[in-house]
Amino acid sequence: MPAPEPAGATPDSTGFVEAVLVVVADIPSGQVATYGDVAALLGSRGARAVGQVMARSGHEVPWWRVVRAGGRPPAGKADRARRHYEAEGTPLRPSKDDDGYRIDLAACRWSA
Repeated sequence: MPAPEPAGATPDSTGFVEAVLVVVADIPSGQVATYGDVAALLGSRGARAVGQVMARSGHEVPWWRVVRAGGRPPAGKADRARRHYEAEGTPLRPSKDDDGYRIDLAACRWSA
């Protein structure tokens, strides 16, 4: 894994973008990490910056494996992501919100 960017790194910093994409590419099938988990692995508190990287460049990696806090799928992509979760055997549980499900973080949260 590349060295983390300095504290002032932004989602536009090439090194930060590359580091996020490397971490996400390493998340195993059937497991997930939150945006905050990815940021913490990089020595950052920038969960929103990770989200911005995923929005701009996430198509290059298994984007569905990075979820919102509480196990919510990526915003606006719940239907597309669900197909991936089901194919990979990612544990899901029903919810009454608009997404209709949550990822069971206790069962499949990845830690490097």
